[in-house]
Amino acid sequence: MKILITESAYNDIASAKAFYGAQERGLGEYFQDSIFSDIDSLLVNAGIHTIHYGKHRLLSKKFPYAIYYQKENDTIVVYAVLDCRRNPKGIKDKLKREISPTGGVSTAERRCYKK
Repeated sequence: MKILITESAYNDIASAKAFYGAQERGLGEYFQDSIFSDIDSLLVNAGIHTIHYGKHRLLSKKFPYAIYYQKENDTIVVYAVLDCRRNPKGIKDKLKREISPTGGVSTAERRCYKK
């Protein structure tokens, strides 16, 4: 099993890391480490989380963020890492944009791998 994190999800993480980093020294790194730890847990727990807007949603253990993913064959695809305090319509719209018409990740998104 491998984990694929889309470019969009990496951008979500980078934006949140910058936000938390501006709040307190070292907090951005702590956020990133916590989120990657949550994502790594998917190697054991993928598919057990509730489905929201067509994707499984893993809630972060330490921050008010949700990790939206799907299990596709032997790959776990992370589509977005979003602040739970966002407007639900915005979350739904973003997740709709992340899926290609063929049902998978677009070719441009497939270049970002973790694990």
